[in-house]
Amino acid sequence: MAAEVYEPLQRYVRRRIDAAAADDVVSDTLLVCWRRLDDIPEDAGLPWTLGVARRCLANDRRGERRQANVGHRLAAQPIVPPGAADETDLVAELHTALAELPDTDREIVLLWAWEGLPPRDIAVAMGLSANAVSIRLHRVKQRLAERLGPSRDAGFVVVGGHTFDRWLRRQIRRTGGHLPGERIDGRKEDR
Repeated sequence: MAAEVYEPLQRYVRRRIDAAAADDVVSDTLLVCWRRLDDIPEDAGLPWTLGVARRCLANDRRGERRQANVGHRLAAQPIVPPGAADETDLVAELHTALAELPDTDREIVLLWAWEGLPPRDIAVAMGLSANAVSIRLHRVKQRLAERLGPSRDAGFVVVGGHTFDRWLRRQIRRTGGHLPGERIDGRKEDR
């Protein structure tokens, strides 16, 4: 069936969108056809496939519109970057706050921010339950947010125009996953 419909399907899709996106729509269409193989009428395989392609094209266009709308909304938001001194002070305070955390809590937040691990994977790495990791991570982020004193806007903690979680991840990733003055093996460097 794929050999029978592939070329007409590809022509149909390429007439409607550019070649790069057409390949994705064709593959999505064929995937739907494969999943619903029993639903394809024997005497109308190509028309049925073109109907699926039409819906896949509509999905692709909706996705493009959503992306464009998000881009327009983000572009319309005013960007008020904090002063360089304010950001530097805040980052220095973050490093101090991280250094004061208990080792387990610091490791949990570093695995979350630097490695991008979800709580269930952190739990495996740390030998804890996923629930315990989720609770500890939530509490650590709350303590850090309270200590750093970011403003609250629309129910979200905001720092430098970003949600606190996003800002925290970005700042920790900038440090390379360890604190300034700390060697990779975890011991403090001699100064």
